[in-house]
Amino acid sequence: MSLRKLLAVLPALVIALCVGAPGLGGTAKAEPIQTGHIEVELVSQDAGVAPGSTVYVALRQKIQPGWHTYWRNPGDAGDATRIVWTLPAGWTAGDIVWPTPEKSRVGPLLDFAYTGQVLLPVPISAPANAQVGSVVTLKAAAAFLVCEQVCVPEDAVVTLTLPVVAGTPQTDPKWGAKVAETLAKAPKPAGLKAVFDLQGSVLKLAVTGAPLKGADLSGAFFYPYSGKVIEHPPEQAIERGPGGLTLSLTPGYDFTQAEAKPTELAGVLALNGAAYEITATPGAIPAAAGGLGAPPAAPAKAHGSADGASLGLPLAVAFAFLGGLILNLMPCVFPILSMKAASLTAHAHDAGRTRVQGLAFLAGVVVTFLALAGLLIAVRAGGAAVGWGFQLQSPAVVAGLALLMLLVALNMSGVFEVGASVQGVASGTSSSGLGGSFLTGALAVVVAAPCTAPFMAGALGFALTQPPLASLLVFLALALGFAAPFVLLAFIPGLLARLPRPGPWMDVLKKGLAFPMYATAAWLAWVYSQQTGSIPLAALLAASVLIAFAAWLYGLAQARSIAGKGAAVPFVLAALSLVAAIALVVAGVRAAPAASAPAAVSAEISAGPGLAAEPWSPEKVKVLQAQGKVVMVDFTADWCVTCKVNEGTALKGQRLVDAFKASDAVLLRADWTKRDATIAAALAEHGRAGVPLYLVYPKGSGAPVILPQLLTEGLVIEAVETAAKG
Repeated sequence: MSLRKLLAVLPALVIALCVGAPGLGGTAKAEPIQTGHIEVELVSQDAGVAPGSTVYVALRQKIQPGWHTYWRNPGDAGDATRIVWTLPAGWTAGDIVWPTPEKSRVGPLLDFAYTGQVLLPVPISAPANAQVGSVVTLKAAAAFLVCEQVCVPEDAVVTLTLPVVAGTPQTDPKWGAKVAETLAKAPKPAGLKAVFDLQGSVLKLAVTGAPLKGADLSGAFFYPYSGKVIEHPPEQAIERGPGGLTLSLTPGYDFTQAEAKPTELAGVLALNGAAYEITATPGAIPAAAGGLGAPPAAPAKAHGSADGASLGLPLAVAFAFLGGLILNLMPCVFPILSMKAASLTAHAHDAGRTRVQGLAFLAGVVVTFLALAGLLIAVRAGGAAVGWGFQLQSPAVVAGLALLMLLVALNMSGVFEVGASVQGVASGTSSSGLGGSFLTGALAVVVAAPCTAPFMAGALGFALTQPPLASLLVFLALALGFAAPFVLLAFIPGLLARLPRPGPWMDVLKKGLAFPMYATAAWLAWVYSQQTGSIPLAALLAASVLIAFAAWLYGLAQARSIAGKGAAVPFVLAALSLVAAIALVVAGVRAAPAASAPAAVSAEISAGPGLAAEPWSPEKVKVLQAQGKVVMVDFTADWCVTCKVNEGTALKGQRLVDAFKASDAVLLRADWTKRDATIAAALAEHGRAGVPLYLVYPKGSGAPVILPQLLTEGLVIEAVETAAKG
């Protein structure tokens, strides 16, 4: 080569050696900048860029421990990172590829943030006429808000020098793999179908598709791109389905205040180890997105309580049977014992009839348990966040049960007769009464089932996370356990032989046992008043008078019919009174106000002399723990008799008040009298399907201890004092 030619190519050789021509080991060059709480720099996936190609350049943030920056939707507070690029002519920058954020709760707020080190990749496209062998300097002005307890706006101007190379560039040896990993894990579309449906105060988001079948759906969370479509802090209740899931969200400004309602709901569905971009449109919630209950959870255990999520089917069936047995001893069953006692004494000395009565009672229990379980599974499959005892969350059902219990009590008092003639009762004999025994079993289940007993809670928590067939098997075991004591008595004549021979005393006993049924009717009326208010209660009381009048007229018609006198007029008047009573109840239910939002967290609820409970929320628990307080949460409902017994015995008294003050403890109450998706989600999180549930959180942080369903004052004090020790 001549000297002249050598001088001509020398500049190009120098550039190639300095900036990295192909095969000569060139790399991207950048310098990190300290902004105060973050180390910032530009890093590249590749060591160079070819003409007409795209390279991913990431803004790297190494965030000071305890501090965080924000996602594209920062949540309730904060500001997303912004990048303004200065590029050579013909070069273009795309949008940030946002990694899945973390949830950051600060008091009652929920933010979407990044901690530690985060890479924010951006595609940079080179023009086709970029000169091979040249170098390009990419400059980015980055602005971000970095927060701990306080927030500090910081910014930096960072640059990156890249060589323009021919062919496929090499991967950057330092940052290439990490940028590639960030891109691989970033949320992307995956062919998922998403629909949303605003159902009253709950926004249902259903997502189905192949990636969700068999996936771990525990911890699923929807991060919306817009900050106005949902309220961020409330928990997102998860309902699993064979083809996906349904999330229960709290609608935000765009759904509740804006004149034009959203026509799509876009964001990221994050699972354990995966994240997908979704865009939901209005539509009906598909069956494939629900029906299998909440995902299994792993709550803390205490006092030998069983974790429903960790039970296998055989153990769940065994626990359900034991729970059914113990349910007979729970306070919520006591009013029904009078019906059982009356049924037992009626045929105590007739072994054949007693056994038939026992089998009829068993049939009533099993059929009703399975019917309620089937209805519960169907309702949950429709996306509703309900649990065991859901029937008493409906004012219409409560009103109907109150009137039915009143009719049962009037029947036991002799106002009218069902299944037996007046003479038969007077003579101390009656027909087989199979319908009565069946009804006794059905009523016992309807009134008693909302309560949960030891072993039963874990079994139900397991059942509601399983396919329908397995769930029904658990409920069947629960029904058999519940009916077992009565059926055993019916098939062991020696136990009943100790009772006196039939006689007038049976009629006196039957009428005396009517009064617990009157008490049950009064209790249900009180529950109804708590759900609806004074005007619907007045309608229910008026309907009760009409029901009693109709029962008396029906009894009068029965007596006149037996005596051979005209019974048509009393029968017609009784029917008209019954229709009027039903119309009053329907009008009262319709007049009831809609379910209100949970009370403000600053409100107080009476919990006995000297002890007050604040309304519960997940955010309130975290705030109080952060303040160094012990937190006890009482998941209760007005229709749960066991809950009310515990509140009247173990959760009141000066000794308990003193223990709470000494331990700096706070009592929170989660009232499930009306349906509440957040409470349902919290119960499912701890493997429960119903109330009562009692949790004691230690001060500072940590998982709660689960207390038994039946409390004593000493047990509560011991748990609170232990939690205060940390």
